[in-house]
Parts: sequence; C-alpha cells; structure tokens
Amino acid sequence: PQVTAEEIGSQVALEYGQAMTVRVCKADGETMPVVVVQNASVLELKKALRRHVQLRQARQGGCFSPRKYIWRTYHLTYAGEKLADDRKKLREYGIRNRDEVSFIKKLRK
Repeated sequence: PQVTAEEIGSQVALEYGQAMTVRVCKADGETMPVVVVQNASVLELKKALRRHVQLRQARQGGCFSPRKYIWRTYHLTYAGEKLADDRKKLREYGIRNRDEVSFIKKLRK
C-alpha cells in the first residue's frame, strides 16, 4: 500500500504542533514512532500503535498479533509507571513529544 491520507494528515499535524511522536519500545529493542494528537489519551495511543503496526505489516507482509492477546499479555509504561487508565491523557503521565514508552510483559499472579 501507498502512503495513506491518515499518515499525511499526521505529518501535517506534527509540522503545525498539533501532534506529537511517541516512541514505543518493544522488548526486543525495536522502537516504533507513533504519531498522536497533543491531547491524546492512553487509548488513543494504543489505537495509533495498532494502526502503525497494521500498516507496517501490510507493507512488509506477515500477520498481525490479535490485540486482545497483546493487551492481556503486555502493558505500556512510562518512567516506571504503568499506563493503566485508558481515559487518562498522556500529558497527565508527563509524556511529551519524542518521549519513549515501553511494552512490559505483565507478571502472572
């Protein structure tokens, strides 16, 4: 697939300061730049991350892991704090442009 209108819109929003890039670091060290609006919630970050991975998979081939498995097995953290509340804004966690959040495997109880 070619560049999508959504991706172009995200880049324009970045240029005008209406969006920010959050780098999502996986356990294997890979970092994925995900663009979200400035006042995005944790849920919006998760949706943007899913879309980013879907587009990458479509371009490279392969399959996408079911999101229920991902969010049941991993959670996102920033500065050691779990991003547990999907409704909470990223800025409430202190997340700013070009900050890095990490996927951390959940511990079994």
